Formats: sequence, structure tokens, C-alpha cells
Amino acid sequence: MLNELEEAVGLCSVLVLWTALIWRAAPALRRPAQRGLWLTVFAATTAITLFQPRVDQWLMSAGAGAHPVSLTRNVLGVLSAGLVLLFVVDTTRSRRLRGTVIVGLAAAMGSLLVLDRFGIDQSGSQMDLQGPADPSTLYWLILVAAHLLGDAVAVVVCWDYSRRADDRDLVWSLRLFAAGSVLAIVFWCGYLFNLCFHTPGTLPYLSLVISVHGLFRAASLLVPTASGLARWVSSLRTTWRLWPLWRDLVVAVPQVTLTEPQRRRIQDVLWPRSPLALQAHRQTIETYDAMLELQQYVRPDAYEQALCRARRAGTREDRLAAAALAGALDQARRAKLGGAQPSAPCPLPGMDRGSTVTLLAIARLWPSVSRSAPGAGSADRFEAARH
Repeated sequence: MLNELEEAVGLCSVLVLWTALIWRAAPALRRPAQRGLWLTVFAATTAITLFQPRVDQWLMSAGAGAHPVSLTRNVLGVLSAGLVLLFVVDTTRSRRLRGTVIVGLAAAMGSLLVLDRFGIDQSGSQMDLQGPADPSTLYWLILVAAHLLGDAVAVVVCWDYSRRADDRDLVWSLRLFAAGSVLAIVFWCGYLFNLCFHTPGTLPYLSLVISVHGLFRAASLLVPTASGLARWVSSLRTTWRLWPLWRDLVVAVPQVTLTEPQRRRIQDVLWPRSPLALQAHRQTIETYDAMLELQQYVRPDAYEQALCRARRAGTREDRLAAAALAGALDQARRAKLGGAQPSAPCPLPGMDRGSTVTLLAIARLWPSVSRSAPGAGSADRFEAARH
């Protein structure tokens, strides 16, 4: 059962990592601030991929030996640890520290290759394909130390820097990267324990840990994508919910909008005349501007009467203010469409702040509060009001 879970999580981790790398390749490689993170995750992904038993079996069936596969994985793992350090020290802007890391990384990778080539200190126990390419104790210590150093520094620096950063995407990327580094520390401490005390029963658990670590690495890379998707969903929600209120108000006050509403809400959402974020922003501003204009047509007692009607209708207490505003605006809209003359503005409660939350609360109740005005359709009334 554990082996099946380990294999499933491992394959899922690899697929998510490669998907994240491909998806973020173009934007990340164009921006120096994200390039280091992308390259770091790329090296780690390659090493994690070679750690998967199915991948190893496929490579061996294709003619690759267990020894070269394991050596490649370990060298790439050390490279990944070195890139983690480089990614972290880049925030310090220290050329000397960067140079030290590069020299140390080259020395560690060179040492692994030398130890493998000459088979120094062959006293360790023979490991399977998931172990090192060479059972040398020194080989092990260099490999584990490189990973522990890189990940320990990453945890400290990424967490500290995330507490001081203002960019929300950067904060979450750093924290997710730090969480992945914590899991990597657990993995390599477990491997060190296995080296010293020969506990092969822990290897499936460690494989599960390193696979989950891969998911955190992928998540750190996908934060900008997730953030962009969240903004898109928010814009979609705003546009969809605000549309009936916006459409009715700009028909009454057409001078506040740049373009007439389309005949159906689905058209403005699926085929907007501008990017969805801009559409949502524009509709919010135009709705608020129309509300301010319509305050010249609000009767002095309209808000109180609408509030009483909402109470009699059993409207929830937390929605009473929005229902009263919707009722007062509907009265003003009807007066404007009916040809009433403007008078001194009658300010409505809460309209001085222009809160999107307030507008959406009114929009939620608008269909039940307003009724279709008699006469021509919305598009025709829009054109007639404009001219």
C-alpha cells in the first residue's frame, strides 16, 4: 500500500513539476527576478524524475546502466542544491558570496565525480538503484551535506525575506519554496540516518517526502499563474454580478459610459469589448458615476420608504441597507427615464465611498427590487437617451 502511494505521489509530483516548468518557462526566463527560481526548480525536477522507479526502469530498458543513472541523479541533485544557494544569495547582491557558492558547487560536483571514478573508500554498504552511484561514505557525506546546506540556508533566508517583501506573489513563492526546503531537509536527514544505521525500511517514506517536496517546488513556481487566475475569476465575478445594475443605470445615464451595453449579459462576459479586468473596472466606475448622477432624481423619502419595504419583505438584516439603496436608485432611475427634472442632489447613505463591496451588494438585490421600465428595450432607450 505504501509503495503504491509513494509511486502515485511521485508520478503526480513529476507531472506537476514539468507542467509548471513548461507553463512558466517563457515569462520566468524573460525576467531576471524569476529566472533563478525557474532554473533551480528545473534542476530539482530532473533529479526527482530520475529518482522515480518507473523512470529508472524505462531508462535501464533503453540501455542505460543503473550506475550512470544514479550518478547523474546525484550530480544534478548537488547542482540543484547549489542553484538553491545561488537563488538565495542573489538577494544579498554580494559578488563575493556568489563567487564562493559557485566555487563550492564546482568543488562538490567535482568531488562526486572523482570519488565515483576512482572508487575511494568502498567500505559502505551496497545500496539499490535509489541509493548513491558509489557506496563511498565520503561520497555520501558530500552529497548529503550539499543538500542540507543549500536547503537550510534557503529556509532561513526565504522565510526572513518573505516577511519583509511587499509583493504578495513573491511572499507566497518564497514561503512555498521554504516549505519545500524543509521537506528536503527531512529527506536528506533520513538518508543520512539510513547511511549510519542501515534502515532500508525508511526509504519508501523518504521517497514520499521528496515527492511532496516536488509539489511544493512546483507550487512556488506557479504562484504568479495562480494569482493571475484568481484576479481573472474576481473580474469575471464582478462583471457578471454587476452587469444587470450597470446596464439599467447606464441606460438611464448614458453619458457616463463609453460603449452601450450588449443585449445579453453572457455577451459582455464571454465577448467583452476590452480585457475582462478592464471591463470590470470600467463597469464599477460607470455604475458609481451613474449612481451619483441619479441622486438628483432621488425623492427625499425614497431611501426610508425602500427600507420599510425591505423590512416588510423579510430581507435579512445584513442586506437591508443594500436593499434600501437599490430601491431608492430604482425610483431615481424611473424618474430620470420618465422625464423628471433634476433637483438638488439627495445623497444616499454609503455612496460617498464608492466601495465595490457595496456595489456588488446592491447588484445582488437589484433584480428583485427593480422592475422593467415600460416602453422600449434597453438598447433603444440607451440610444434615445444619448440623442
